[in-house]
Amino acid sequence: MSTAAGGIELVGGILIVLGLFTSPVAFLCSGMAAVGYWMSHGTKDLIPINNGGQIIALYCFIFLFIATHSKGIWSLDRELFGNTSSKVNTT
Repeated sequence: MSTAAGGIELVGGILIVLGLFTSPVAFLCSGMAAVGYWMSHGTKDLIPINNGGQIIALYCFIFLFIATHSKGIWSLDRELFGNTSSKVNTT
């Protein structure tokens, strides 16, 4: 289990830093953090401040945020696949 989590963290971290396949990779990392939280910390108490799982819960929500707001201005996704955002520029 820790080998799979380590691989996801290593490869996923590199891909997120590069901005390549950011949404699916960040979603996978968010799921990995959620599973890690519930396996290690969630059995002790429900609230992260009481069970020592603040950091992994924070990572879970940060990865989920990255998954929903993926293409940054310096990402390789934007360079390779273009800007497919549905946002309308009103200026």
